[in-house]
Amino acid sequence: MNTQPAAGHNGDVAVDIANVAKNYGAVVAVKQVSLPIRRGEFLTLLGPSGCGKTTLLNMIAGFEAPTAGTVSIDGRDVTNVPPHLRDTGMVFQNYALFPHMNVFDNVAFGLRMRKVEKQKIAHDVEAALDMVKLSGMGGRRVKQLSGGQQQRVALARAIVFGPSVLLLDEPLSALDKNLRTQMQFELKDLHRKTGLTTVFVTHDQGEALSMSDRIVVMSKGEIQQISKPLELYSRPVNSFVASFIGEINQLPVARLKRSGKAVAFAFQDGLALDAGNDGAALPEDDADVSIFVRPESIAIADASGRAGNVVNAKVVSHIYQGTHTVTRIEAAGLGLLDMRVGGGQIIDQKPAGSAIDVHVSLDNAVVLKAVPETK
Repeated sequence: MNTQPAAGHNGDVAVDIANVAKNYGAVVAVKQVSLPIRRGEFLTLLGPSGCGKTTLLNMIAGFEAPTAGTVSIDGRDVTNVPPHLRDTGMVFQNYALFPHMNVFDNVAFGLRMRKVEKQKIAHDVEAALDMVKLSGMGGRRVKQLSGGQQQRVALARAIVFGPSVLLLDEPLSALDKNLRTQMQFELKDLHRKTGLTTVFVTHDQGEALSMSDRIVVMSKGEIQQISKPLELYSRPVNSFVASFIGEINQLPVARLKRSGKAVAFAFQDGLALDAGNDGAALPEDDADVSIFVRPESIAIADASGRAGNVVNAKVVSHIYQGTHTVTRIEAAGLGLLDMRVGGGQIIDQKPAGSAIDVHVSLDNAVVLKAVPETK
């Protein structure tokens, strides 16, 4: 089984999507997307249902034809090339295994279609099964396998012929939480071992953040941001990305006020919060801004040990998560906010309805120019 990147191609781009659009009648699914995918990277297309991510993946695979634009793989224009001639391996959301075949025959199917000789098929299939931790299970029937095992068979079938690109369409969505986490580690390990250029589609932000080299956030058929996971989480470029990636609180629109190097945010009811930094990267004085604060940046004032930015609030509810509790509060001038508190002691210490003072740290807040509401 050859799992090394294809030889004889120059450049670092494995897949080049150039000005690609897809319309279904009057419905625009993908709008003029350009995206170079680097050789050997694990790239994730992330977004809510209907954002165009699966349509874009299907255009790479050849299952959908672009209305406009081109798709190239290893420098070759494959826009009008059928799927089986594109040198891509695909894992579908429902696995799409052949139920009448055993594991070996499922994995061998693509090799047989390529007229590979029998001895090499036997070797490559066993190598692929070993790589996905199913060694010796070639004789099993598909119906005898668990969901996680079926997932591994689908992966083995996709990688057995050493494709240029591995395409994964929400492959973990049917698995339970524990198995899903385990398969995330196994997919990353598989990527490390094979070096395959991998394009992964998901709507799960945590999945994308934990697995990707780069993440492409999509909304309404357009790319909103392309970044490494840490940069995407800490520096979203617009309010959609900020609100979509991870848990976050959006504060009411505030007016930015500068006084020398100090920066504060003035809210409508007279509340003012210190920005927590010198403001060099913030908008200009007197700009209206939208401020996004992660739950971990809000703490009980008595326990935080920090002065300033203390706000009176009332506890609304608690959701216990084992290692931490998500406590929803109603803060004066800021509305409903979620904060993350370690352990579960806060549930008894501050039951629903209790008064609570909280410290709101804006050191790591995302501050964007407010977009005027359209009527």
